[in-house]
Amino acid sequence: MIQAIRKKVKIESDGLIQIYVPEFEPGTIADVIVLAPSDTRKKGSLTSIIGKGQGCFASAEEADAFIRKERRSWE
Repeated sequence: MIQAIRKKVKIESDGLIQIYVPEFEPGTIADVIVLAPSDTRKKGSLTSIIGKGQGCFASAEEADAFIRKERRSWE
């Protein structure tokens, strides 16, 4: 049977985590899973990524000009 214990811990500046678990006998092998809250940074708007990817247009006007040129080439 699997026993589970939930503890809140603080990750130290060097990445060290210490857990005190007197409920288990010394020498007990245990799996430890570390769950941390997801990143809460403010996300930018979709328009903030315009022109950021390789091969993308830097502005709406640039994309418009490209589309117009392509349409003219079909005629």
